[in-house]
Amino acid sequence: MRKIRFSVAMSLDGYIAGPQGEADWIIMDPEIDFAALFSQFDTILLGRRTFEAMAGEGRTAMPGMKTVVFSTTLRQDNHSGLTIVGTDYQEFLSDLRRGSGKDIWLFGGGALFASLLAAGLVDTVEVALIPILLGAGIPLLPPPATRTKLRLSNHHVYKSGVMMLTYGVA
Repeated sequence: MRKIRFSVAMSLDGYIAGPQGEADWIIMDPEIDFAALFSQFDTILLGRRTFEAMAGEGRTAMPGMKTVVFSTTLRQDNHSGLTIVGTDYQEFLSDLRRGSGKDIWLFGGGALFASLLAAGLVDTVEVALIPILLGAGIPLLPPPATRTKLRLSNHHVYKSGVMMLTYGVA
């Protein structure tokens, strides 16, 4: 079965984006093999706000990946090349997980992560801990949230101070 993996960069004080949604604080560490990371996925899951932030930068998809956007306001007929999923996502994701292919990248954002985590649909939480304190922003897990036990399965510390932490959802 394909796994849904929440793979995200986070500041030391727990934010996945700055107060205005900015991500300019994320270190693009040359030691991290991003091509190898991206090659593990063929599908990316986005919340509406993350999708709109990406679209504002001229990106609406990740190359080589099927893009799924979770939204109750966006309409499928306005977005060719994407799959728009509304509130009835559990069956959609169950079918997607049972299908063939690579793992599924839950890219963002925090509200989508909280919803899928509460529904028991997240298999791993993979955090690139960036050595910066933002002081405010979009939290990794916005309240209210479900308490969830995690098991550390891997870690790596880079010379830049970035720590890559991988947890299985218990």
